[in-house]
Amino acid sequence: MQSSDVTVLIGTTKGAFLLSGGKGRDGWDVSDPLCDGWPINHVIGDPETGTLWAGGGGEWNGAGVWRSDDGGESWDIIRLTKGMADDWAANDPEFAKMIGWADTPLPFTDEFSQIWSLGLAGGKLYAGAKPATLLVSDDQGKTWDRLDSLTDHPSAKDWNPGAAGLVLHTIVSDPSNPQKLWVGISAAGVFASEDGGASWERRNRLSNAENCDHHDHPAAPRDGETGHCVHNMMRAPGELDLLYQQNHHGVWRSSDGGRSWDDITTGLPSTFGFPIRVHPRDADMIWTLPLNGDSAGRYPPDAAAAVWKSCDGGQSWQAKREGLPQKGCFFTVLRQAMSGDTQDPAGLYFGTNSGSVFASFDEGESWEEIARHLPTILAVEVLESSSH
Repeated sequence: MQSSDVTVLIGTTKGAFLLSGGKGRDGWDVSDPLCDGWPINHVIGDPETGTLWAGGGGEWNGAGVWRSDDGGESWDIIRLTKGMADDWAANDPEFAKMIGWADTPLPFTDEFSQIWSLGLAGGKLYAGAKPATLLVSDDQGKTWDRLDSLTDHPSAKDWNPGAAGLVLHTIVSDPSNPQKLWVGISAAGVFASEDGGASWERRNRLSNAENCDHHDHPAAPRDGETGHCVHNMMRAPGELDLLYQQNHHGVWRSSDGGRSWDDITTGLPSTFGFPIRVHPRDADMIWTLPLNGDSAGRYPPDAAAAVWKSCDGGQSWQAKREGLPQKGCFFTVLRQAMSGDTQDPAGLYFGTNSGSVFASFDEGESWEEIARHLPTILAVEVLESSSH
């Protein structure tokens, strides 16, 4: 397998960062803060062109997508909605001058406050927002349209926000058929489209409900469905629409594109966690990072970190602890803060809310810290590019 340059793309509460390891995946070098220190919820890259996009914002900045065409050396902001800074600047010429503000119309005014997720499929760039909105761009992120087919879904009137709000945080596509899309919304659940987003179907039905423990928590399985607070979702490699999901109350597997879900939590130390990761070539090899519980602190059980690995599609699980802190570990790994590369063996990377990035270069068997003292890490992705 040809070796590629590996760059870890990191979104934090104080900007984006690029963590470069080259072909050897060593000698890691971290960039300065990028994107003017905006809160960045997700960073992705196009391996074909090297273009980078970073989505984020918040109450102060409004929502926007940053773009770089030169590997992160320079960035342009495509602002989508206004924030408090715009209101201040509109009423204070001195403040407006200080921040270089111009009174220009924004395409979505104040419809949403943040971009939470980004995804590439079939030459189109998608963005998920808070509150739950899906945007699409046909020109590499320069201009955007809202996919009203999802916003106006018949179930939308019943969508309830999770603790972080009603956010569209996960965008998944089929590499061989970009018309097939899945999104995760907290706490409305999984939605799928077979026609490039023209129409959407809600897909949360349990297939093994009789095997599930019953709990009083509002995010627990109920009414024949998984509990709608999906945290993260990923499609496995191959022709089958095999999906894995970590939600607020367990890990789940679907072999039919999300039309039904099997509970595969048994063997894990808790039902609560945020990320899920699938091997780039082995559809049965998955990793997750359980936390001790929703209201118990949201840190690793017994304050000892472990990534849990399954080699059989979730039928059994093994804790992988080598290189991870085993005492006094109280960090959280958020929903978009775990990713991987496609090298052989496959590399895995996760970021913590305490500002560390851990990596494994042996498919999760052992781990090492490759960056520390970053701001709170919100998202981790990987860009691989071959040298020409």
